[in-house]
This record gives sequence, C-alpha cells and structure tokens, in this order.
Amino acid sequence: MPVLQRDVTREVNTVRPPEFSRSERTRVLIASAVGSVVVGYAAVAAVLALVSATATYAEFSTSGVLSAAAPAWLAAHHVPLRFESGQLGVLPLLPTALLMLLVGRTAAGAADRLGLYEPLQARGVVLSIAGSHAVVGGTIALVMGEGVVRATPAVAFFGCAAVSGLAATIGVARRCGLVEVVFDKLDPVALHGLRSGFMALFTLVCMGALAVAAGLAASWPTTSGLFAGAGPSFGVGLGVFLLCLGYLPNAIIAGFSYVVGAGFSLGGVEVAPTRFVGGPVPPVPLLAAMPENAFVWSPAVLAGGAVIGVLVGWTCRKVSDRPTSRLRAVLVAAITAAVGSLVLAATAGGRLAGGAFDPVTVPAGLLALLVALWVLVPGALVAWLAGNRKKTVVADDAEFVEPDYDEDAEAVDPDVVFEDDELTDQFEQLEVVDEDEFEVEEDLEDDDYYDEDEYDEEEPEDVVEAEDVEDEQEDEPEDDADEDLEEEEDLDAEFDEMLGMEPEEDLDGKPGR
Repeated sequence: MPVLQRDVTREVNTVRPPEFSRSERTRVLIASAVGSVVVGYAAVAAVLALVSATATYAEFSTSGVLSAAAPAWLAAHHVPLRFESGQLGVLPLLPTALLMLLVGRTAAGAADRLGLYEPLQARGVVLSIAGSHAVVGGTIALVMGEGVVRATPAVAFFGCAAVSGLAATIGVARRCGLVEVVFDKLDPVALHGLRSGFMALFTLVCMGALAVAAGLAASWPTTSGLFAGAGPSFGVGLGVFLLCLGYLPNAIIAGFSYVVGAGFSLGGVEVAPTRFVGGPVPPVPLLAAMPENAFVWSPAVLAGGAVIGVLVGWTCRKVSDRPTSRLRAVLVAAITAAVGSLVLAATAGGRLAGGAFDPVTVPAGLLALLVALWVLVPGALVAWLAGNRKKTVVADDAEFVEPDYDEDAEAVDPDVVFEDDELTDQFEQLEVVDEDEFEVEEDLEDDDYYDEDEYDEEEPEDVVEAEDVEDEQEDEPEDDADEDLEEEEDLDAEFDEMLGMEPEEDLDGKPGR
C-alpha cells in the first residue's frame, strides 16, 4: 500500500523594517550625529579633568578643562596641532581608535533604530555623522585662531570628516550589506587572497607588539626609573602612564617596521635590524624598549617576515589546481598587506615640534615594499610547489600492444576511426571511385532531379481513394446487391411492355430481352 507523504517546507517570515516619516528619520540622524560629537568631547574632557585633578601643582577649573579639551578633541581626530616651536604631527593613535569605536557604535545604533538593510541607505547615517564632526572641527579651529595652540581650519574640517566618516562606514558596513557587496564582486581566489593578506598584516603587527614587549621587559630597570623620575605625585605618574598608553599603538607600528626590516627613526636616531645610529631620546618610559646598541643577532628578526610569507603560501596552496590562480591569490595577499602597512606607517609618524627629536619617521614606502616582498616571494614558492597538481595515472598492469597492419594495403583515411574491427575491415574493402567516372549532364536543371524515396514513401491520393471505395463496397451486405438487381429487371420488363416488345429467347431457350 503506497504511503502518501506531504512535502512540508519551513515558512520564512520576512519582517519588513518599520517605516519612519521624514521628521522621525531626521530626528534619529541628528541625535546620532550630535551624540557622537558630544560623547567624544565629554570623554576627552573627562580624561583631562582626571589628570588635572590628580596633579599636584595643577589648577582645576571647569572652563579650563573644557577649553583644553578642544585641541585634544582635534588631536583625537588626528588633526595636526601647531605651536610656537613647531607642529605636533606625531599624535597618539589610541584616542583615535577609541573615538572611531565610539562613532562606529553610534552609527550602528542609528542603523538599527531606522531598520536599514540596503547599502544605499547607509548614506544618511554616514553623511550626517561625518558632516557634524567636520563642522565642529572646522569651528574649533576657527575659534582657536592664533592662540598658543592652533590648527588649520581646512585640515581640521576634512580630517574630522575623514576619520568620523570612515568609522561610521565601518559601523554600518555589516548591517547595511556593504561587506556582502564588496565580497560578491570578488572571485573565490581574490577573496581568499584578501583574507590571507589581512591575516599576514595582523600577524606582523602582533610580531611588532611582541618586539615592544620584549624590549620593555629587557629594559625594565630603565623603564621603572623613568616613571620614578617623572614626578613624586600620583597625578604626574598617571599623566605619564596615559601618555605612554596613548602612544602604545605608535610604538607597536614602529616595532612592526623594525621586524620587517624597514626600521624607524627619531630625530637623528635610526634603528633597523641592519643599521643602527645611536643618540639621545626623550625621557619617556615607552621609549625604553628601543635598543641601545647594535646587536649581531638583530638581522635574525627578519626570519619572522619569511615565516609569514610561508604561511600565506601554505594557506593559498589549495585555493585552485592551477598554479597561476594560486600565484594570483598570493599576489592579492601581498598587495593587501602592503596597503595596510602603508596606511599604518603614515599615521604613526610625523613632526615633533621642530626640536632635537624631530621628525619621528616610520618609512611608509619602504615598509610597504618589504611587506609585499616578504609575503610574495616565499608565499609564491610555497603555493607553486605545495599546491595540488593534476597527474595522469597509468595502471601498472597495462601493456602496450603495437597494432598490426599491412604495409601493402590501401591507404585508409586517417580521419575515419571505428571502434569495431569488423567495421574497419568492411571500410577498407570499399572501392574508391574517382570523380571522373561519373558523368553528370550540366544542362540538367534542378527540376529534372527528383527523389525516388519521396514517391516510394508517399502514396498518391487517387490510389488511396480507390482503395477506400473498394473497401466500402466489400463492406456492403449481399442482400442489398440482390435487391438492386431485381429492381433493374422489373424496370426492363415495364419498359418492354410500354414499347410493345416481347422478351427474346437466347440460344439455350431461356427468355431474354
């Protein structure tokens, strides 16, 4: 007995995002834009208030803290500040990272409240936040004027817009489908290379962090001495600690450049695995991680970049069976890591007020080139040699049998191949006839040729009709034929009587007409 089964599918309920009016959307966008500015400014002011409140000889006032927070807020947006002695371009990256995190969370919250789910819908959130930060930054630079601390209004306007806009875009990227739009345009090979490049960049930065940690651990007496010499009060020590904490990402990027081989410089001091130029450095505990002398084993740190390249090649070995595709994945990874290192190096250095330690340089171009080479060369070799290869497998029991053929036999067309030997023998026995043996009359027109198969296959309509008539006649009963014959004889007799004629007799004596 058949069993009836019903195909039950799970129903997916598509929940449409709530619809907001124009005024409601505007209110949410304004709240997110203003909220990101106010919260960021308040966070900077709170840090300054904590430092000034704990310092021994500092005078704490609300107005002073709020006014001092304005240039600090610009510095958090990585806007260079100008003093009488010069420009301060080496800005701490940790406040910038925290500010971008705050802006990204604010943008993500606005996208959730509005129910955004399409890439084009992210424009309102990003533009509102970037516009508000740009306006506030430009206004602060104009208000500061020609005071002790100054900033260029145009640089402040576009710098604040760039940092906040990038953070807002990152915040709404996943919710509005921006990540999927970018990844959908990449083929699997390029996508794998992109992920490998980010992995290589992250690993190299982690190696730089390990180098900084190792330097601080090796020079811990110097580090503790610098902390003790900063000042006897808790507030001064807290300020120095916050200063070191803010510049910690800059030090990690410098360590990353050192591990790769590009190195860094602080004024006249140059530190690299293959080159070392000593000199005085500022009394900052974080700088105690710098090597004081050249070491013989310093070039050994370059092996870390080669190991990262090998790992990239190992991850790309199975991306495709074609060696060129694997090399393309490694190339994409190298370009991705190089571009990322270029951006990091460009933000880590800058001018240092025109003093003896100016400028602080992390060579961005050299760093990007070395990162690309460390990833590309070992990665390409490993991906080429360790990748999958298509091999033709030959059975061990297979024997090669030389075909038998008769040299005196007639030549056979090489294009004709039969799988059956019997068909091949029949084809060889065919007689080849030259074209000259056929005489074709050139005067014949196309109408003179006909296809006999057409006439053989198709029967004439007349023949079909005759056969149908005969079949109908055969199907008629015999009684009807006898009745028709009797009617004809009666008509003949009546006709003879009308004419006065008598029936004739034939030779046999039978009556006839």
